[in-house]
Amino acid sequence: MKSAEQFQQQILAWFDQYGRKDLPWQQDISPYRVWLSETMLQQTQVSTVIPYFNAFITKFPTLESLAGAPIDEVLQLWAGLGYYARARNLHKTAQLLAKQGNFPNTLLELMALPGIGQSTAGAIMSIAFQQSQPILDGNVKRVLSRYRAIEGWPGLNGVNKLLWQISSFYTPVERVADYTQAMMDLGATLCTRSKPQCQLCPITDQCVARIENKVSAYPGSKPKKTLPVKQLIFLVLRNQAGEILLEKRPPVGIWGGLFSLPEFDNISAAKTWCLQQSCAVKNCQELPAQRHTFSHYHLDFTPVLINIDNPINNVMEANQTLWYKAEQLQNLALAAPIKVLLQQLNKEEKHDQNS
Repeated sequence: MKSAEQFQQQILAWFDQYGRKDLPWQQDISPYRVWLSETMLQQTQVSTVIPYFNAFITKFPTLESLAGAPIDEVLQLWAGLGYYARARNLHKTAQLLAKQGNFPNTLLELMALPGIGQSTAGAIMSIAFQQSQPILDGNVKRVLSRYRAIEGWPGLNGVNKLLWQISSFYTPVERVADYTQAMMDLGATLCTRSKPQCQLCPITDQCVARIENKVSAYPGSKPKKTLPVKQLIFLVLRNQAGEILLEKRPPVGIWGGLFSLPEFDNISAAKTWCLQQSCAVKNCQELPAQRHTFSHYHLDFTPVLINIDNPINNVMEANQTLWYKAEQLQNLALAAPIKVLLQQLNKEEKHDQNS
């Protein structure tokens, strides 16, 4: 097994020749830009993050501008990126730091902030402050698990602790920003989950998984469990003007703070609610059921389109509900599957009008 210094030299030599150096967050490096990008990159691929990062940094070029923005604007730009707690934590942390007046430059201070774990804090310290700290994101876990043939799923406490020790052992003091980026690049571009390009890897000659021809066995798989299924009715209530009623979800939980459709356990409950609101129901149509999968359960939802003849205003409650028009779609922070559903309905309505 190579020494830490030899390992670092090979990784950095590879990075100098092949590493990614033109990603948006690698330009004009600052703690704010590194923090924003690392938060977006949690459980999300670089190609997906790039347009979101560009839109975010254009709208909120500074930490202070993010702190001063309404949460609805933040969620609107985040819509479709998933794991919305990241956006709420970004906003909350920006407000804390704006009030504090400086960006923390110690690991413990960073980890005390909402949404910043040890790996994100380590990346900020390494890339923004040039201070040597290990990271252990998904890419680095995969590289180190294979290089040292670490048995078990990295999410297990014992395995995770061992990987942190290994990551710390190999992390250099000099050129730590380049090394950190190199390790993430190596996992993202060569040491990929499937079809890794071992022949191009700078550390392949000492990779135990490659030597033993067991690359696909590492890292260990997460213990399988059957995801529960939750079934809901989403009410698509449409008035004479073609507007659809949307409601803002609570600030925490699934789709926290986003706009969605009123939900019910069954169609009968949805119809009863309409009657309670004195809706003059014109017709009711059950649309095809759809599935949206979260990390811990499947959501099977059936949209029920109900057209009403009379305007109803008594459902409006402190800006928690509103009537949506097609042209307002881009101005709302909508849950991704709801946005897709509404776009499809708008498309079908226009087609019917033009037929």
